[in-house]
Amino acid sequence: MNLFFEGIAKAIEMILSGDREILQITYTTLRVCLTAIFISTVVGIPLGVLLGLHSFPGKKIVLVFVNIGMGLPPVVAGLYITMLLWRSGPLGHLGLLYTTHAIVMAQILVSLPIIIGLTSAAFQQIDQKMLMQIRALGATGFQRIGLLLRETRLAIFAAIMAGLGRVLAEVGAAMMVGGNIKGDTRILTTSMVMEVSKGNFDVAIALSFILMTLAFMITFLLTSLQQRKQRL
Repeated sequence: MNLFFEGIAKAIEMILSGDREILQITYTTLRVCLTAIFISTVVGIPLGVLLGLHSFPGKKIVLVFVNIGMGLPPVVAGLYITMLLWRSGPLGHLGLLYTTHAIVMAQILVSLPIIIGLTSAAFQQIDQKMLMQIRALGATGFQRIGLLLRETRLAIFAAIMAGLGRVLAEVGAAMMVGGNIKGDTRILTTSMVMEVSKGNFDVAIALSFILMTLAFMITFLLTSLQQRKQRL
């Protein structure tokens, strides 16, 4: 327990002292995670709505791959992104490997299926009678989607929070495609792995305290929005 409390004291010391490296690592973590979850949300919700509302040949196969993607191991995602961005890979000429862009791509790969899958499941559970009633009232396509998004808002917020939790906890892919470069691609999770390997458990606990604080603050904000909209 002493090590745990020493870690918390170390975290407070780092924050209060304005440690530039810690601030930079925290900023990089927030930047890559929020960018990844924003792109996953913008892309994932429309695809989830499409899968949930419409039937088409091969839909079950698509859902199987989405559900497999929800449990995709981060190191596998990292391997795919590395192969894509490697010098001889399809996007190797862009020079994105070992940059924060590569980390964002890997995090999108692990969070996008979660948002698509949970959004799709929410829309498949909508009562068919309600769908018929909305059509009977003459709602346009956009009005219908708007009403259904409002009806499934709790599940959609839950999907976004689940995706966010996945990207905040991700370490294997970030280490593989980002390289944990000091001052550039180092984020909180990869820093923790490095500090543990060096035996600096107090620093690792301090970094975990900062990461958990960030996760709590963002999740609290999203939960507040979710519950506020529930009362509207």
